[in-house]
Amino acid sequence: MAETTAAAYPDVLAPARGLGGRLAAQLEAERDRWALWIPVGFASGVGFYFALDREPPTWLGAACLGLAALAGLLVRRRPGLMFAALALAVVAAGFAGAQLRSALVAAPVLEKRLGPVGVSGQVVKVERRTRGWRLTLRQPRIQALDPARTPEKIRVTVFADIGQIRPGDWVRLRAVLRPPPEPVAPGAFDFARQAYFKGLGGVGYAFGGVTPLAPEGIAGRSPGAAETVWPGLSRLWWTHLRQAIAERVLAVLPGPPGAVAAALMTGERGAIPEATLQAMRDSGLAHLLAISGLHVGLVAGLLFFAIRALLALVPALALNYPIKKWAAVGAGLGAFAYLQLTGATVPTQRAFLMIGLVLLGVVLERRALSFRLIAWAAAVVLAIAPESLLSPSFQLSFAAVAALIAVYEVVRDRRHRVFVGRGPLARAGLYLSGVALTSAIAGLATAPFAVYHFNRIAWYGIAANMVAVPLTALWIMPWAIAAFALMPFGAEALALVPMGWGIEAMLAVAGRVAAWPGAVGLIPAMPTLGLVSIALGGAWLCLWRRPWRLLGLGVVLAGVLTVPLNPPPDVLASGDGKLVAVRGAEGELLVSRKEAVDSKPV
Repeated sequence: MAETTAAAYPDVLAPARGLGGRLAAQLEAERDRWALWIPVGFASGVGFYFALDREPPTWLGAACLGLAALAGLLVRRRPGLMFAALALAVVAAGFAGAQLRSALVAAPVLEKRLGPVGVSGQVVKVERRTRGWRLTLRQPRIQALDPARTPEKIRVTVFADIGQIRPGDWVRLRAVLRPPPEPVAPGAFDFARQAYFKGLGGVGYAFGGVTPLAPEGIAGRSPGAAETVWPGLSRLWWTHLRQAIAERVLAVLPGPPGAVAAALMTGERGAIPEATLQAMRDSGLAHLLAISGLHVGLVAGLLFFAIRALLALVPALALNYPIKKWAAVGAGLGAFAYLQLTGATVPTQRAFLMIGLVLLGVVLERRALSFRLIAWAAAVVLAIAPESLLSPSFQLSFAAVAALIAVYEVVRDRRHRVFVGRGPLARAGLYLSGVALTSAIAGLATAPFAVYHFNRIAWYGIAANMVAVPLTALWIMPWAIAAFALMPFGAEALALVPMGWGIEAMLAVAGRVAAWPGAVGLIPAMPTLGLVSIALGGAWLCLWRRPWRLLGLGVVLAGVLTVPLNPPPDVLASGDGKLVAVRGAEGELLVSRKEAVDSKPV
């Protein structure tokens, strides 16, 4: 009777169990790639935290992490459930980490516009702008403002000459200050959030110049106070060095070439004219101005080969000592110095961590695993600064590197088999094809993030990069390293002048390509859900090896399709109600005050 009943009522769950079994088999076959998903899970938790519209209870992140860990311990004898519990624990760790970071950086923020008011404080950063200077002041004293409500740092633009003001100096000025501005539209760049995590509680502009002060000239302070030797003193030293190098570069190379050279050597792009920046963006070469893996890799690689070659010239060293390991250590120290000098941005941190692990592998005689490098680099960056997940630099940097590693895992051996042993022309073809492939893959991987943040695509970026990337790698950056080496002797002009020739050629390429018809495509804004879908689908496509990775293409396509399904709003209003934009009959925006749209954070 039982057999008859079973035959009459087939097991409707059998297909689902069969599918689950096949997925489990695929997952088990890729056990060596499981660890690569740790930063993805951590980033998901960070994303959940920042997606909330209000601050959650302080205990929530830690409680979720503890419950997930406890659940994993209780089901440790059931691998499937334990795997799920550990995955939830990683997500909860990301949520808790973001919550902890937000609590640790909490500081007063200006509540309203002030000024003109007297302001005094210690300069911790000096940035040259196309018009004037931008000073960041630490622990300012603001006239008629309660110290308990005074921000820890403010940033002020000064349009007059600041003289010999350097990081670490005490100054007094008169300025108009206001809270960091909120996004101008839903989903737009949130300067206020960025400022919060930088400890920046106010921005503004100064009237007139800046008056230097001695520390004892600040009420309640003395030169011997403990806070004059604050924990960021080493950061001040690097900032001072950065400013000094930029000034020496600009003294040799005036104009746009000098501004670009200073950006490549110090990471400071404030002196680059807007027209030059726009040409670099429209030609797809803007990534060459942002210190990233290309620059750090070139610095480390050139230092490694130069140090090793110099040591090899001494037979006693080359024959008796591990000069390859010595060169790796020297290259690592040089890369660390370059990291600090250029401000330790997110792409630079990622590049340094990856290159540092590669060089450590040379010292320990171990082979580095590329995807493990990027996974751990992402985990470290997110653990230190969870808010970096929301920045374009983090998203563009890791998307490009992950896509490149995934593609080169597939095509690397095939390309070498085609070009190996065929002479110098074949090797040149191998290099140029690599540049073209790298530009195409990086452009394709970063396009969704560029659309989301900037609503634009440079269609001819591959053509521009075919010329500009080899020029940067083989001419500009080697001369930059030579300039660093010659600066202690006052002879940096010997290297900066030829470096300037290369930069002029790069800018000429940018200007020519940007002028081509249709060089830039303007794309409607992508909803956040669409970007998340593309990111998760791209991670699935890149991190797995077996054919089931192709399922990620469907998830990516679903994210792309959200663009035409996300019509722009017809009415926009600022938070204070002082700026309103209404869409006209032909799609144009009619704005109540144009000067408010044109204004930027100072």
